[in-house]
Amino acid sequence: MAIIKSIPSKKIISGHVIQASELSVVSELDYRTNGEFCIVVKGIPVSFLVLDSRTTDHVVVKSLTKVTVRPDLGRIDEEWDEIVLDKFACAEFQFVSGNWYILSSDGLKQS
Repeated sequence: MAIIKSIPSKKIISGHVIQASELSVVSELDYRTNGEFCIVVKGIPVSFLVLDSRTTDHVVVKSLTKVTVRPDLGRIDEEWDEIVLDKFACAEFQFVSGNWYILSSDGLKQS
């Protein structure tokens, strides 16, 4: 499908310079973060997103579909191997000391 990226930038993640995009609009079944500040997932029924600690240390994920979020290392909030963001949910993730933490979330969306 499509990945739309805009506003290119360079970031230093884990001591490495990463060429990234500030915003990505993703319509992929599987996607791995690449230094984006914000990712919007839309246009497909479900998506699997991997939080890649080698390229990303902070990211906001907005789901306009059902998105399963998995870390490449550690766990999410030291508890979960994955979480599911329902349609219209938004969550902010930060990588710290080998784990991904949810800094903020708007909670679950219900129809």
